[in-house]
Amino acid sequence: MNKFSPIALALGLLFTHTAMAEEGFRQHDAHVHGEVEFNIAQDGDELLFEITSPGADVVGFEHAAENEAQKQALAKAIAQLEKPIEVLALSSSAQCEIEHVSVRHTLGEDDHDHDLDHDHDHDHDHDQHDEHNDHADHADHADHADHADHEEHAGHGEFTVEYHYQCGEISQLKQIDTQWFSLFPSTEKVRANVLTDTEQKAVDLNAKNSTIKL
Repeated sequence: MNKFSPIALALGLLFTHTAMAEEGFRQHDAHVHGEVEFNIAQDGDELLFEITSPGADVVGFEHAAENEAQKQALAKAIAQLEKPIEVLALSSSAQCEIEHVSVRHTLGEDDHDHDLDHDHDHDHDHDQHDEHNDHADHADHADHADHADHEEHAGHGEFTVEYHYQCGEISQLKQIDTQWFSLFPSTEKVRANVLTDTEQKAVDLNAKNSTIKL
């Protein structure tokens, strides 16, 4: 079973309804420096965050790291993004525990795809990796072609981050605070699209207003 199916459905609904409600909203279409997108979906006791950010907001560049300073900046950013507690603060009474972390970026040759599971159900993942390795020669070529094509048309590298939580008392989730602006001060605005069991909304956050009220 795919444990992300319910939340994936919720995200699908989030994108669809928000696109209809908010003119001009297009998932991943608007790559604007200084603007980051949070997609937040709650389904039962599951909570999923998908964060999409221009590479410039996170590391100051949108291409493969070209020198040691850029390599260090990229490594530092990935390490920060792989620690949800440094990015988000959820109502403690909601008892939300991180289950899965995924950090991806498309900054040229150093494209990064790293998933972190916080449970013991790894068999399926290992099977997927084995299958991937069996087709590595073909997949690598296809991946590079895809990335080259993407960069040729879009010209921008970006980060996509996913945090999946399991919450013991989801009804107590009253607010979400983000430290994104402190970690990545180049960001001027975060557009947060929220879909929960009780509401659907889109809010804009900035350095002076970084709290999502639920």
